[in-house]
Amino acid sequence: MTEMIIIDDTLRLRPYDGRHDFALPWYQDAGTLWGVDHRTEPYDAELLGRMYTYLDRKGALYFIELKQSDTYIPVGDVTLCRDDLPIVIAPGYQHRGIGGRVLRGLIAYARELGWDHLAVEEIYQDNIGSQRLFLGAGFQKVKDTAQGASYRLEL
Repeated sequence: MTEMIIIDDTLRLRPYDGRHDFALPWYQDAGTLWGVDHRTEPYDAELLGRMYTYLDRKGALYFIELKQSDTYIPVGDVTLCRDDLPIVIAPGYQHRGIGGRVLRGLIAYARELGWDHLAVEEIYQDNIGSQRLFLGAGFQKVKDTAQGASYRLEL
């Protein structure tokens, strides 16, 4: 079982437990869909389940949870994998620094695990926010891809 990762006093990563119905609205938001998959057709429950099953097999899948009052609520998801690190922040919680805090926490965690690098398979050319997030955390652009670029951070 993957363990809970505490990012700071108000942010944690809860391991995926198979439940994800609360995340469906995230993947019906036009901006999220375009940034994640360059698609306009919203996910349905079946596609969301298949995506999470795939990500859970590919790496360690977590829900990003933010403490509000005394309760943690899910505000995104992230998969920790050496060669890809997809992060999605729910609409309404974007541009609040959550992605940066999560990314810095996962970099520290990967170092604790003794990993030598983290990489992002592809960030779309028009996804400026994600590019800034990863470049700001020290990732370097390593190659152009069909629709964007790959990034890597040596640990």
